[in-house]
Amino acid sequence: MTEIRNYTMNFGPQHPAAHGVLRLVLEMDGEVIQRADPHIGLLHRATEKLAESKPYNQSIGYMDRLDYVSMMCNEHAYVRAIEKLLGTEVPVRAQYIRTMFDEITRLLNHLLWLGTHALDVGAMTVFLYTFREREDLFDCYEAASGARMHATYYRPGGVYRDLPDSMPKYEPSKWHDQDDVDRMNEARQGSLLDFIWDFTERFPQRVDEYETLLTDNRIWKQRTVGIGVVSDERALQLGFTGPMLRGSGVEWDLRKKQPYAVYDQMEFDIPVGTNGDCYDRYLVRVEEMRQSNRIIRQCVSWLKENPGPAISPNHKITPPGRGQMKGDMESLIHHFKLFTEGYCIKEGEAYAAVEAPKGEFGIYLISDGANKPYRLKIRPPGFAHLSAIDEMCRGHMLADVVAVIGTLDVVFGEIDR
Repeated sequence: MTEIRNYTMNFGPQHPAAHGVLRLVLEMDGEVIQRADPHIGLLHRATEKLAESKPYNQSIGYMDRLDYVSMMCNEHAYVRAIEKLLGTEVPVRAQYIRTMFDEITRLLNHLLWLGTHALDVGAMTVFLYTFREREDLFDCYEAASGARMHATYYRPGGVYRDLPDSMPKYEPSKWHDQDDVDRMNEARQGSLLDFIWDFTERFPQRVDEYETLLTDNRIWKQRTVGIGVVSDERALQLGFTGPMLRGSGVEWDLRKKQPYAVYDQMEFDIPVGTNGDCYDRYLVRVEEMRQSNRIIRQCVSWLKENPGPAISPNHKITPPGRGQMKGDMESLIHHFKLFTEGYCIKEGEAYAAVEAPKGEFGIYLISDGANKPYRLKIRPPGFAHLSAIDEMCRGHMLADVVAVIGTLDVVFGEIDR
């Protein structure tokens, strides 16, 4: 008799569904997966080590580059850990701005996840739709911080600057004539808050469009229903957080259970699934986008009516204003000391976590009294999710690996940190 053996194959990193950085070693019995072994380290950037050689504020920019689709949420965890050690008070307006941008970031993340997940499974149109909305949200990032992606906008004690009173406008070019430009600038006549409000008016209808394309689409359901099932108990044992845990029916969300910023004043619901499969996790994330829209609207309403400082006035940890610095010797010294040495934090340790779009993103910080961290440990949500890929793929077909990678929503910046 001929001997029938399993064979091993490489999935990725160049495979389009592996997004260039994931290498899976699959043990196959024909088309059926017996074992999936994820190999990581193709993107290793030593973020934790680098952060230990720099003053605290100079590592904020590294946080954006960890999960490079949930930029400001990562910053939020890092500055919260520093604020815990410093005992700094953050102005209420800054807390509302942070809450609003955390939710804008959640939309940015889920839109990219939805577009690429659909693209991996074989639906092209959704990708183009979601990027249309991401463009508007990137404009919000740019108006507030000056950068479209890696914002470095949060600071210990608040945010880098208050929200601008005007939005950048399009100008006529060889691609867009005056009529086009007037139409594109309609929503840009007011402040950033007016622009965000206009976006939140349009967005629910956009989510309806994505659902029309996918939710009852029989091909989409054939590819996701019953694939990668994880029970509620097993999801907890595996260390799942975020939509991966809620998709299995566990109602756990740090914004409700351990509120930070001003989430305790927001009205929103936590969507949960029942079956713990790829389809349920899709439904959970789509509903999360609607809930984020609700939170953003509440923040915009409050921010329009309540002016105030957006950063702590303590110039030992926050820089004085530019005008103040040029006219006052003490402010100049504060400014110079902050940007050369930074500030020293008394000995101690702190852990701060936020409900990032992918799950619980935590920063564990140890200070030895110097102007830079003694140790920085990052708790990324994606690492625990990726470690379960073997369990989720066993017994499924090769094509289902793609759906499972999509539903995990892994970004390797935080896994290979």
